[in-house]
Formats: sequence, structure tokens, C-alpha cells
Amino acid sequence: MTEKYINANGIELAYEEFGDPKDPVMLLIMGLGTQMTAWPDDFCTGLVAQGYHVIRFDNRDIGLSQKMDNLPTPKLLKVMLFSRLKLPLTLPYTLDDMASDAIGLLDALDIASAHIVGASMGGMIAQIVAGHFPRRVLSLTSIMSTSGRKSLPGPDRKIALHMLRRPVKGDAQLMHQHAMRTWRLIGSPAYPPTDEALSDKLNRSYKRSYYPAGHSRQMVAIMAGGDRVAVLKKIVAPTLVIHGKDDPLVPVSGGVDTAHLISGAKLELIEGMGHDLPVELIPQFVKLISSNAGEAAAHL
Repeated sequence: MTEKYINANGIELAYEEFGDPKDPVMLLIMGLGTQMTAWPDDFCTGLVAQGYHVIRFDNRDIGLSQKMDNLPTPKLLKVMLFSRLKLPLTLPYTLDDMASDAIGLLDALDIASAHIVGASMGGMIAQIVAGHFPRRVLSLTSIMSTSGRKSLPGPDRKIALHMLRRPVKGDAQLMHQHAMRTWRLIGSPAYPPTDEALSDKLNRSYKRSYYPAGHSRQMVAIMAGGDRVAVLKKIVAPTLVIHGKDDPLVPVSGGVDTAHLISGAKLELIEGMGHDLPVELIPQFVKLISSNAGEAAAHL
């Protein structure tokens, strides 16, 4: 698959397309610091087989999309403090800006409306798209994401500390070891990949693009974003929420709360799933998402 590039919302985004452009569009939005290639090819082609034209893209500041290296990044501790005290803070960009990128991509491709699927931070962005641009969203699927409500439990303490200690500088081997440890900590306990498969996946991602500054700026956007309770209550698109029962990074209560706040949302909790998209669960994901999209189309 060869990347294409397009100007959307004033920035250059890298994207890929699967399937027949005449079919209904399914737009995939990936999570924090993660490239579009984290949407498995089998997942994309599985949705194509169900009759959808699948588009995945690199969010701004990550992968092959435009890097925002002209923008400074506030220190994480400062962002945490200011957010807690509800003090004004100048941000490089917000999750709302990233939602506008997704709409800008649809505009640039002359797509009036699409089924929107988001994972983790991508789920947060997808929620904002559905809440703020209801006429552009045929259906919504929010995977391993959250409402952002402050009363919800956060990530496992050991994982939070590990991720805060991610090496910004260092040799490739050190960064690779840290990434391996991260995915072992947050991944699905019932579906662990082999060391070889995980290492190969990380190496391919590293060779395609490595840009830790973008990860930091996206983290700031999440931390300063507040909750999306009001946004979720506005969503009218038929919604599916998928969450792993064993997610240690975004606990399952985040998915439950998201579904509770969206009128008529369906909630699918998966045993043994953590904060990743295991290859073993791809057929189940495809079936759930295409079913939700199909039901939405039937009621148009």
C-alpha cells in the first residue's frame, strides 16, 4: 500500500485507501503517538470485504503527516497542574483541532459523510467529530477509549510511571526495549504476540517514522482536553463502544461511561483484551463494526 498526501485543514496529511471508492466510507483514526499502520491490513481488508471503502491516515505530528515542529511543547507536569486548577494554558494544538483534521480530510477527498472508527486517543477524536459534526457521521465506533471524566480510574500506576520514563534520547536498542516493555504491559493478556512478531512490528514502525516530539504534543492535547461529557450527550450517530475487560491503560470503566453517555449506544466488552488490537480479535472487530454501520445505513 502506497501513501498518498493531501492538504486538509491547512496541513499535509498522509493517508491510504482500501477498496472501492464507490462504497460507503469508513474512516479510521488512530491513537496517541501511533501511526496509521497500527490499523492492521487484515482489519482494513476485512472491512472492505463487508462492502466499505476504508481510509486510514496519520494524525498530525506523527507518521508521515506534517510535523508541528514549529510549536513548543509545555512540560507535562505544568499541563497537569494547570488542568487541575483550570488555569488557561497555551497549547500547541487540541483534540478539537485534530477532529477538524479528520473533517478536513473528508472535505479534501470530497466525502460528504462517513462511518467513523477511532481507537484510544483516536476514539476521543472520533467522539468529538460525531458530537460537533453530526451530519458528517453515519456511525461511530469508539474502541478502548473513554469519556475523560476525572472521576474515572486512570492507568495502572506501574504503567503510568513506565510511560512517563520513555526515553526521549538514547540509542535505538534502548528505545526498542522500552517500546517492547510498553506493549507487553498494556497488551491483551489473552492474546500476547510472540517476541518476534512484536519486535518486527516495532521495527517497521520505527523505520517508517520516529518522532517523539509529536507523541509529547499529542499527550498534552489529551491531558488538557478535559472531559467530553457534554460532547457525548450530543451524539446522535448510531454508536458502538468496544473495550477490553483487561485494559490496564484505559480501564474498562472509561468505555462503560462512554456508552452510558451516548444515547442508544451499544457496549461490547471483550474478555482478555487489553489496550491493543490483537490479530486473533480482528474477525470479531470487523463483524461488530460492520454490523453497527449496516444497522445505521438501514435507518437512513
